[in-house]
Amino acid sequence: MSHVGVGPRAVMRSVAFLTAGVLAVPALAGCTSEESAGKPLAAQDVGAATRASVSDGGTLRWAVDSVPDTLNTFQSDADATTTRVAQAVLPSMYRMDENGSPVRNPDYLESAEVVDTEPKQVVVYKLNQQAVWSDGREIGAADFAAQWRALSGKDSAYWTARNAGYDRIEKIERGANDLEVKVTFSRPYADWKALFSPLYPKDVMGTPDAFNDGARRSLKVTAGPFTVKKVDTKADQVVLTGNPRWWGAPAKLDKIVLRAVPRDERVSELVAGKLDLAEIDPETADEVTLAAAPRDPATGTPLMGPQGSPAAGAQGRSAAEALRSWAVANGSDEEAAEEEILAREERREAEAKAARRQKALSGFEVRKSLEPAYTQLALNGSGGPLADERVRRAVARALDREKLAETVLKPLGLPAEPVGSHLALSGQPAYADGSGALGEQNAKEARALLADAGWVRGGPVKKDGEKAAGAEKDEKGENGEDKEKKKSEGDDDGTYIVGEDNKNAGDKNADSKNPDDKSDGGTDRESGEKHSSGKNTAQGGAPGAYAPKGTAAPAGSVAAPLAKDGKALTLRFVLPSGPGSETLRTVADRITDMLKDIGIGTEITKVPDESYFKDHIAAGEYDLALYSWPASAFPATDARPIYAKPVPAADGSLNVAQNYTRVGTDQVDQLFDRAMTTLDQKEARDLLRKADSRIWAAAGSIPLYQRPQLTVARKNLANAGAFGFETPVYEDMGFLEKGAQGSRPSAPSTSSPSSSSSS
Repeated sequence: MSHVGVGPRAVMRSVAFLTAGVLAVPALAGCTSEESAGKPLAAQDVGAATRASVSDGGTLRWAVDSVPDTLNTFQSDADATTTRVAQAVLPSMYRMDENGSPVRNPDYLESAEVVDTEPKQVVVYKLNQQAVWSDGREIGAADFAAQWRALSGKDSAYWTARNAGYDRIEKIERGANDLEVKVTFSRPYADWKALFSPLYPKDVMGTPDAFNDGARRSLKVTAGPFTVKKVDTKADQVVLTGNPRWWGAPAKLDKIVLRAVPRDERVSELVAGKLDLAEIDPETADEVTLAAAPRDPATGTPLMGPQGSPAAGAQGRSAAEALRSWAVANGSDEEAAEEEILAREERREAEAKAARRQKALSGFEVRKSLEPAYTQLALNGSGGPLADERVRRAVARALDREKLAETVLKPLGLPAEPVGSHLALSGQPAYADGSGALGEQNAKEARALLADAGWVRGGPVKKDGEKAAGAEKDEKGENGEDKEKKKSEGDDDGTYIVGEDNKNAGDKNADSKNPDDKSDGGTDRESGEKHSSGKNTAQGGAPGAYAPKGTAAPAGSVAAPLAKDGKALTLRFVLPSGPGSETLRTVADRITDMLKDIGIGTEITKVPDESYFKDHIAAGEYDLALYSWPASAFPATDARPIYAKPVPAADGSLNVAQNYTRVGTDQVDQLFDRAMTTLDQKEARDLLRKADSRIWAAAGSIPLYQRPQLTVARKNLANAGAFGFETPVYEDMGFLEKGAQGSRPSAPSTSSPSSSSSS
C-alpha cells in the first residue's frame, strides 16, 4: 500500500489502515453551523457513462489487496475486499453520496424516519416491496431483529468486532405490514442511519455458529445486483456473478473477478492483459500517463516517448556494423568494439521491450481523486517526552502541513490542501477547520514551549556508563563508525538517528551575514540565547570562533540538540519498510527536517509492513508514526473510540480502544456523547466541531493530507475507478459500446474549506 491505513466503514474503527488542561491554550476556534463544510476537494473520476452507452455482458478483472478471510464485515478480520463484496451483494439502507453523506438507497428502502422521540426514539423503515433475498424470501423485520441481537453485545458467543448503535436498540418489531420495520431505541441515537448497512440475512445472523463461521468463505443468500459464486483461495480471487432475482436495474457485467495482486506486480498484470482495473502507486501512474500520450502516426511510437525509442533505434544494426568497420580500419581493439556492439544490442532489446510495454499500457488511463481517508502524524502521549503536552504542541507547531500536503499531492495534480479536521473531510457536513485551536506553524513559539518544558539547548547529555557530557558529539559512533554513514545507510536493525550531530545540517541553519537572518547558527536571534555547536566546544569555542570578525560560520554549523536531565530530546519515529510505503517515508523525512530545525532529534526505525500496526502502533511502541483513518459519515459513533480518553482495565492495563496515541480528555468524551444523542443535526455538527477543536489542542494526532486515490482503468471501462466518497454502483459498471465515450471530471476545486460560508 502507498499508505498504511484501514478499510472503509464496514470495518472502520475496529481495526486500523493527549492530556488537555495542563497548559493554557489559545481560545478554541468558534466552529458553528454558520461555517460551511465546503465542497470535496476533488470529484470522483470513474469514466462516468449512461447505462445506454454501456454494453451488456463481459467480465471485469479487478485487482484487490487480498482475498478476504471473512465475508462478514462485522468480524475483526474483515478487510477492504470484504466491504467491496458486501457492497455488491448485500442490502444497504443508506449509501454514501459524492459529499460523503448518507442517502437513502431506493432499491431497498422507500422511506425511513423518526416517528417518535418521547418517551423513546422510534424509527420506522418502509422497505421496497420488490426487495427479496436470492432464495425468494422477502427482506423484513426478522432480518433486522437477527442482526440487532447478533451485534447488540449482549451475547458473547457472537464474535463481533463492534456493536456501536446496535447496543442502543431496545426492540425491533413488525410494523403496520410486512414491509414495515419498527425500531425502538433505549437511548437516543443520532447516527441511526449507520445501522443495517450492510444487512445480512437471518441465516447468517440467527445463531452464533452461523455468524462466526457460516459467512467466512461463502454467502449462500444475498440480495444485491451480484451474488458470490465462489471464494477461490488457490487462484486468489473472489468471483461475483449476476443475481437472477435482482429487482433493480440489471447488472451490465456478467461477472466481476476480484483478484489479489501485489501492488508491485500490478503493472505487469496490466501489460499482460490480465487486469482491467487496479489501484496503483504514483510511479505506475506516471508510466500509464506516458503510455497514453499521443502517438506518432507514422511510427506508432509515443510522441512523449523516451529517447532511444524503437523509431530512434531503427538504424541500430547498421550503426553497429559501421562501428565495427571503423574500429578495424583504425586499428582499434576489435574486442572492445564487439563489447560496445553487444551493449547496444542489449539496449535496443530493452527499448523494444519498453515499447511493447508502453503499447500495452496505452489502452489504459489513470483515474484519480482523493480517497475518503486522511494521513496523520500520531504522537504517543503515554510516556517519554511526548507525555508532556507542551512537547506535543511544540512538535505540532514545527510542522508546515501545507508543504507536507504539497509533497504528496502536488506532483499528482491533486489539490494540496492540508486536512483541517480529525472528524470529517472537506465536503462532509461536519467539516470545519479546527486547527486554529493549536495555532499555525511557528518555530519560535515551538522553541518557547520546549524551553518551558525544561528542554535546554546544548544541555549536558549522559552517555551509558559516562558522566554528563557537554553538547558536543563525538563524530564516531560506539564502534568508531562514522555517524553520517550510519545516518544515511541505517543500522542493521533499520534504525538510524537524525539530529544528534551537527554535520550537513543545511545552510539555512548556518550563521548568515544578513543581520535580519533568524537562523539558529551561533546565536538564536529570536530568543537572544547564545549556544555553541560542533567540535572544539570543549576547548571553549564554537566553530569559527577564532576567525576574523564578520566571517560567516561554516555551512552546517547549527545549535546543539535539546537536552533535559542528561538526555537528548530524541523521538522514536517508526515507519513501514515495504515497497508500497515510499510516500510515507518521504513525508517522514520532511517532518524530520522540520523537527531538527527546533532542536528535536528523531530515531528512525523501519519495520516490516505486517508488524507495523500490530506490534508498534497498537502496542504503543513508538513516539511518532504515520498512519491513516477513513472519513466516516457518522463521526459521533465511529470517531469516539479513536479519541476517547483511555481508561484503566480490570487487570491494571490501559484500555485504549482505537486511541493509539493514548491521549484523551473527559471534555472530548462528553462532547462526543452529546453529539451521539441529539437528533438536532445542527447541534450535532456544532458539538463535533467543538470536540475537534479540543482534539487539536491536545496535540495527540495531527491530520496532514487527504490520501490520493489513483487507479488505472481500461479506457473503455465505464463507471469504475477513483470513486472518492461515493459508494460504487456495481450494476452500472461495464464496457462502453463501440464508439461510445465516457466523461472525465471537471478540474478539482482548489478553494480552501476554511474560506467557505454558512451551510
